[in-house]
Amino acid sequence: MIFEIDNKLVSSEIFEKKFVCDLNACKGECCVAGDAGAPLEKTEIKEIEKILPIVQKYMLPKGIAQVEKDGVSVLDYDEDYVTPLMDGTGACAFVFFDKNEIAKCAIEAAFLAGEVTFQKPISCHLYPIRVTKLKKHDALNYNQWSVCAPACTCGESLDVPVYKFLQKPLIRRYGTEFYQQLTIAATEFEKTKH
Repeated sequence: MIFEIDNKLVSSEIFEKKFVCDLNACKGECCVAGDAGAPLEKTEIKEIEKILPIVQKYMLPKGIAQVEKDGVSVLDYDEDYVTPLMDGTGACAFVFFDKNEIAKCAIEAAFLAGEVTFQKPISCHLYPIRVTKLKKHDALNYNQWSVCAPACTCGESLDVPVYKFLQKPLIRRYGTEFYQQLTIAATEFEKTKH
């Protein structure tokens, strides 16, 4: 089922599916697996270029070398801008590993340290929601990926739907009013199931 909310087309799967990241289980696999980097908006490219000197201190040497070679963004096979991947791996150039060998984002590390105001690409923050830009709408769909199986299990056990887990990034991207309307739509959707 699709809901139209404030010019966004929202799949009911984001109300139905349960999801809570479980980094101890998945080790941040989404940052190191895949055949393309994280989708980027053009405004984000400029922002990352601006903060790169600060972010670099959190990056791996191989990631720094990749960004020096390719820049902070590359075009993927769909001609969309994405973060570069480190040569020979599916790992994002901005990944590093904490003491528990969990993949983390260098951009977000700088943000959490209070050194930059840009948190991380919105596509990463919104995952497992993927946004497709249509002519007149943004389409918000749930993206199922096997590396996120622990997050689905954790979400089920805690009974947290995707849209609730992603409250902060949804508000960051679309505003509080949109999120309030989304919550109303979720409530209405729940009524149709009983």
